[in-house]
Amino acid sequence: MEKLKTNKKALFALAIGGFGIGLTEFVIMGILTEVSGSLGITIPQAGHFIAAYALGVVVGAPLLTGFGSKLSPKKMLFLLMIWFTVFNTLSGLATGYTSLLFLRFLSGIPHGAFFGIGAVVATKLAKKGKGAQAISIMFSGLTVANVIGVPIGTYLGQQFSWSVSFYLVGLVGLLALGSIYLWMPQIKVEEREEKVTVSQGLKNSELWALIALTTIGTGGFFAWYSYVAPLITDVAGLPNHFVGYAMMLAGLGMVAGNFLGAKMAEWFSPLKAVIISLSVMCGILLLNMMVATNPYLLMVLTFVIGAISFTVATPIQMAIINTSKGSEMLGSSMNQSAFNMGNASGAYLAGLPIAFGYGIVYSSLVGAILAFSGVAIAVGILIVRKRKESKYRKMAMGC
Repeated sequence: MEKLKTNKKALFALAIGGFGIGLTEFVIMGILTEVSGSLGITIPQAGHFIAAYALGVVVGAPLLTGFGSKLSPKKMLFLLMIWFTVFNTLSGLATGYTSLLFLRFLSGIPHGAFFGIGAVVATKLAKKGKGAQAISIMFSGLTVANVIGVPIGTYLGQQFSWSVSFYLVGLVGLLALGSIYLWMPQIKVEEREEKVTVSQGLKNSELWALIALTTIGTGGFFAWYSYVAPLITDVAGLPNHFVGYAMMLAGLGMVAGNFLGAKMAEWFSPLKAVIISLSVMCGILLLNMMVATNPYLLMVLTFVIGAISFTVATPIQMAIINTSKGSEMLGSSMNQSAFNMGNASGAYLAGLPIAFGYGIVYSSLVGAILAFSGVAIAVGILIVRKRKESKYRKMAMGC
């Protein structure tokens, strides 16, 4: 792709798309009761809509990125947002469990490809050395959605109808479409990028190691986040309405952590920034486990954990892009699938000790173990890199 000067309007267009994606991914959690009551299903059954969306992300990210490899990034982003807008709006018209399950799956399909392609485009829109900041601007839409969009969408869904929440997502999708059409410049795809096939990209062993790092390491955050409500009410003994405050605190932390992560990717190498973030997350989750009965400390740590969790997002995305030379969009999109696999696996693994009667606080222990495992993978990647570099240097000296 050709290098362009920083285009703030184009980055804002990506942020609007990110806002819509964050809204549809998380607002369903706040209206599960309304959805289950309206469709005549149980709340656990309604939880399947969350899993269906995540499955759509996992399936759609590499599939759509490979399919659109020869389209211009602007056209591909525009088509992805059309898909997003149509199927999220149709979700509001669903009349039964099966139809909504299918529509939620289809709604998730463009998620990973949009963020994956968008992250690569953001680096091309930024000045030299400011790629991490550009990616963080795109991800800011996702974090702000947790602070503003999700509470508004939840309120509308609870006060009027859960369908209104999805109509709101469709409206944001229309805004993203307009902004991409008006503000996103045409970015040419270089011949080198066109010739790299999906199969060639998938042969990159370091790419797979980074995907594992994202899945396992970020699973630590989701292990905690999935059970934050019972931590607030059952362990800390706070009233139910404090859950909403806690979610907003976590969202504010994500906003701050997103931009801090971009700075860390500039201060250190992206992978070293990930090691620092996950190491701190490990320690904070263990602390959270020990002080969870103290409502004041728990609320403070809710903000802190939210912040730390998103210091990982931009550095790991940069590490993926740097590793996937020639197949940046594929690698970047696959990383979004990994985030969602981390969401599902973190929630599942954290639920195991609870199912065996060890208590809600042990979800934080599982999260700490997953975060530490992510650190171990990242350190292993660095060791392998150094060995390869040392080998190449010796070969060069021998020549």
